[in-house]
Amino acid sequence: MVMLVWGLLVLSVAAASPPRYARQAELDNYDSNNYDVDLDLSVDNQDVYDYYNEVDEPQIDTLNPDEDSDPSHSAYIEEEEEEVVQKPEQRWTVEDREDTEVPITPLLIQSGSGESGTLMGPNAQGGMSTCVLCICLVGSVYCDDLRLDRVPPLPKETTHFYARYNKIAKISKSDFTNLNKLKKIDLTSNAISKIDDDAFFGLPALDEVILRENNIRQLPALPPSMTLIDACHNQLSSTGIHREAFKDMPGLLYLYLTDNNIDHIPVPLPHSLRSLHLQNNNVQMMHDDTFCNPHDLNYIRNALEDVRLDGNPVNLSRTPQAFICLPRIPVGNLI
Repeated sequence: MVMLVWGLLVLSVAAASPPRYARQAELDNYDSNNYDVDLDLSVDNQDVYDYYNEVDEPQIDTLNPDEDSDPSHSAYIEEEEEEVVQKPEQRWTVEDREDTEVPITPLLIQSGSGESGTLMGPNAQGGMSTCVLCICLVGSVYCDDLRLDRVPPLPKETTHFYARYNKIAKISKSDFTNLNKLKKIDLTSNAISKIDDDAFFGLPALDEVILRENNIRQLPALPPSMTLIDACHNQLSSTGIHREAFKDMPGLLYLYLTDNNIDHIPVPLPHSLRSLHLQNNNVQMMHDDTFCNPHDLNYIRNALEDVRLDGNPVNLSRTPQAFICLPRIPVGNLI
């Protein structure tokens, strides 16, 4: 009896509940063009969270067993790893480069031809322009402290050439051929021991030559246009200077021959000369006509105001007539 009553109760409840798809039927009966209707389509928050997590989750492709076991693919990866390991070993440090530096030995190509010079050196790739290795400013070429052992080819327009503190050992005639605008050459502190006698003579505009601190024994012939000659700190003797070497230089102003082995003053000296430096040589004697004219007691050499003979064995007081025409007494031993 009890079971019968329980079964009737269940049936009555089922009959009272709406059909399973009643909610869907109501939605289907709405006019599809009515967009202002606020439909209650809310869903559970957890369902939304799970949905977006599934969409945003990155997809990771994996190799199938065949690709993973391909021997050629593994060999390719090993080669890449070897390259990555080997590259750092091929790098040179700054110290390595400094240790491998060698003096630049220019191979002169059309040297002194007046064309834009090309300097071939051990570090050049197919040739290095002189104005790449050196610094060129208008007509001035600066090649200081570059370990050069020769004069590089110079551009035709060069007016001033500086190659100080290098290792140049010889000056050849071809080094300055056709450089008709060249006015000044400065080769201070090189290793020059040989200069061709006509290396400078064919330069019509040359007026200054500086050859300080070299190993020169023979001073070459210089053009008559000279105004300054500096050959201090060399190995010059009196026989290393041409006879009457400075006589035909009407514009010579400065003659510096300090710290050599010269045993007499290289006369005659041009009347234009203002400064003569011969200190620390081996000058032992002066004559009455060294600076003055013994046949003309009224002669005055007004230009020559600076004469240095200190550091020589000559005694100036023994030959006062030799410098009586000078505006100032030479610096040197008077006792």
